[in-house]
Amino acid sequence: KFLSSGLFSLMQSTSLSCVTFPLLILFPQQSGLFEYKIFGGLDDCPPKLCVDVYMDLKFRKEWDQYVKELYEETYDGEKVIYWEVKYPFPLSNRDYVYIRERREMDMDGRKIWVVLAKSVTVPQCPEKPGITRVKSYKQSLVIESDGKAGSKVYMYYFDDPGGMVPSWLVNWAAKSGVPAFLKDMQKACLKYSKSR
Repeated sequence: KFLSSGLFSLMQSTSLSCVTFPLLILFPQQSGLFEYKIFGGLDDCPPKLCVDVYMDLKFRKEWDQYVKELYEETYDGEKVIYWEVKYPFPLSNRDYVYIRERREMDMDGRKIWVVLAKSVTVPQCPEKPGITRVKSYKQSLVIESDGKAGSKVYMYYFDDPGGMVPSWLVNWAAKSGVPAFLKDMQKACLKYSKSR
């Protein structure tokens, strides 16, 4: 169903030291917005470590250079995350308000970690002047062991960044931004395991 909803294109296959990720991009016919599907592996990063790094918001502020502000609060009994992302000048930064859920599953003897996230609207997090609120965001992350010391990773990501986003920024995200983020995450996993 997902693949039939638009035109499917293999944008780039990136191989970095210890990180190999083909980046697949879907072009939905209705909106023209991009949905990213990423498959690949992180060497020397066990699945639980990857998920722990991904879920640790405080630690993410240390290794993700695009985080401007990131915190979690509880509103009406639900944990909600606020995340402001730095955009290059002269574009406005984007911010997200979202919830997420982490699950560990056993599927036919395979241990799989799943993290789901989606945007929400809460009155305690109103829009801020000068920052564009991303009102439609969803992400799925699935991680399992590669049978060695690393992980196999699948990620689906969609957001509507709002406003006018130039094509050069979209191209940069596809060709450089996402692979660089994954390489940074791989380094963060190694640093995290040494510091804990």
